[in-house]
Amino acid sequence: MTAEMGALVAEITNSALYLIIKTALPVLAVSLVIGLAVSIFQTVTSIQEQTLAFVPKIVCVFLSIVLFGRWMMNAMVEYTVELWSNFSRYVDW
Repeated sequence: MTAEMGALVAEITNSALYLIIKTALPVLAVSLVIGLAVSIFQTVTSIQEQTLAFVPKIVCVFLSIVLFGRWMMNAMVEYTVELWSNFSRYVDW
């Protein structure tokens, strides 16, 4: 494996990981905020029902996917198009 090929693989991997983090962050942030809010609510009201946190999280995660889904899909499609458009660069070692 040449140094150029290793650098290319590292570049592709870095781009893919950055895209994963960038597209997952809004949904994970919504889940975190809702989980924290439900946890504070449970603490204040002394309700210790374990299933109480799941329904608001599921609903809010679904709504965040609906809200951010187009942007997430566009980012993934752009990355895929970029990856396939540079395919000749990857096979010309």
